[in-house]
Amino acid sequence: MTSLATGQRSLGDPSVRFPLWPPLTEGCPVTSTDDVAYPVEVDYAYDQVPDGFFAPGAAAARPRGHERWAPLLPPLRAPSLAEGGTPLLPLEDGVWVKDESRNPTWSHKDRLNRITVSAAVGVGAPGVVVASSGNHGASAAAYAARAGLPCTVLTSPDAPPAVDAFLRGYGATVLHVPTEERWPLLRDIVERTGCHPVSNLTSAAHTGHGFGPEGYKTIAYEIHDELGALPRAVFVPTGYGEMLFGVWKGFAELVRLGYGEQVPRLYACEPAAGGPLAAAVRDGVPAAHVPVGETAAYAIDCPVGGYRGVVAVRESRGAALLVTDEELAGARAELARGGVWAELSAAAGLAGLRQLGPGVEGPVVCLSTSSGFKDRDLLAE
Repeated sequence: MTSLATGQRSLGDPSVRFPLWPPLTEGCPVTSTDDVAYPVEVDYAYDQVPDGFFAPGAAAARPRGHERWAPLLPPLRAPSLAEGGTPLLPLEDGVWVKDESRNPTWSHKDRLNRITVSAAVGVGAPGVVVASSGNHGASAAAYAARAGLPCTVLTSPDAPPAVDAFLRGYGATVLHVPTEERWPLLRDIVERTGCHPVSNLTSAAHTGHGFGPEGYKTIAYEIHDELGALPRAVFVPTGYGEMLFGVWKGFAELVRLGYGEQVPRLYACEPAAGGPLAAAVRDGVPAAHVPVGETAAYAIDCPVGGYRGVVAVRESRGAALLVTDEELAGARAELARGGVWAELSAAAGLAGLRQLGPGVEGPVVCLSTSSGFKDRDLLAE
């Protein structure tokens, strides 16, 4: 099956549209301002989606990986690593855990990087470059290697040794760069080498790759396929909000195509030490910058948010929750008792559910985004 993607459009003003190629990697050049960078999203010919595409059992008859959902994804130009297809595990009555550590590089980022590296192949880029504290970089390195492209990863000076070894294992060039210097260096590499950026380039607010979050829609598709219906709520560990947006859009497409009546409420679960999305929702602004305090949830401790997350929370009638390290540790321990070894940041979804208490009506899904091997305190334990 081929992609039904038709173009890109601004989230700041949906009437502003662009061709599908090249993918926009710095948000919308028309609606963005010096203060707010609005992302773009991909649009599709929804009237051409095959009948019964999301019918029960239909997905199982299609290939593994993103090919299973190809009509509603950007063109897949890079080889697959059989991303997706992660299990939905029952935790207790009415509560399920979507275990994204079962992806090829043990995190949800594989869903995004199959798409972004495909974009790099599509534009004929000589390589890819990514700024990442861990999961994103490892995933980009794996998909770049699979596609025969060099990959440069700008990561933290204090990246966990296991993650550093993971990156180098795929043949990536690893540069340890202070956080505040990553975006300027990333931009410089893109401009000097023509390498394709598969992570954010803008500082006014997070925009990210125009195609990337489309890969996260497959989480919503799989939840629907596994449950046989839409859940009432989904709790999502949230950093920049790209996965949150992708999951919302996937559910919105299911509703649009007649496979549900209402998008589940989405709860963004951020570290209490920061929380730019919670600040943006509270203040009614497109994006916010916040100071970040001490937290062990390094994978999602972002100082700046983006408009994608605001859209997902608003349109799903959800909320942005702030969870403490103590709540995260408790949720991680609970997941472990259920047989899921999760990174501390990955336990934020369950931590958010537990924070709200027992009144949340099911079925409820908590996303667990990555393996516990990614934690900085791994060797200390």
